[in-house]
Amino acid sequence: MSKAAATATDRSDPPVIPAHVAIIMDGNGRWAAARGLPRAEGHRRGVEALRRVVRAANDIGIQYLTIFSFSSENWTRPKSEIGDLFGLLRRFIRNDLASLHRDGVRVRVIGERDRLERDLCAMLDEAQELTRDNTKLNLVVAFNYGSRQEIANAAQRLAREVAEGKRDPATIDIETLGRYLDAPDIPDPDLIIRTSGEQRLSNFLMWQAAYSELVFVPIHWPDFDKAALEGAIAEYARRERRFGGLAAKTGS
Repeated sequence: MSKAAATATDRSDPPVIPAHVAIIMDGNGRWAAARGLPRAEGHRRGVEALRRVVRAANDIGIQYLTIFSFSSENWTRPKSEIGDLFGLLRRFIRNDLASLHRDGVRVRVIGERDRLERDLCAMLDEAQELTRDNTKLNLVVAFNYGSRQEIANAAQRLAREVAEGKRDPATIDIETLGRYLDAPDIPDPDLIIRTSGEQRLSNFLMWQAAYSELVFVPIHWPDFDKAALEGAIAEYARRERRFGGLAAKTGS
């Protein structure tokens, strides 16, 4: 870890590493605008930042890294920008899937597929199938994802079971609904990072973030790197996680 991360805990103690880090990758457009560049260049540099952070997360020993790559609200953006984003995802899968697989990264994808082109769905399926047995970092890609829709879908599935006589409504509790979310086997994020200075979740993992630590950093996503990740982890390590109780708990 960096010097900043090392000083966050007592030197005699092992470093506090969150098991699950989720990142809202924000600021590609503002990064580009500040340099007089087109937004597409900001998104391209954002992919480079993603490569750096995936490698860093693997090196640090993070078990789950969830990235918010395309939200269900992003469809309101200009068609040309949506095309650029989808093109970058295609190129990322083509160019990086082999190295992710070689490094033991397992790729998971959450979100809806109904508005995605067939070839892109096939590529996402291929990435998941190729890497399904890998045991190092789990890279969870939230693509065409919105937390409200995820929760609504879970409620619809449960309501359907009740209507079909397969479930008693009295059996529906927090744990039951949680099992109907997109990836119920993935633990809730210990740490959620948002870049570019904005301080909101923007419909990202709202159910799972109930007790996550939130760290907002001022730098734009294309400038985010291993040092910035370690700095956010250092801030996480300084916090006491009580989960509604009195005794502090660690999330590692």
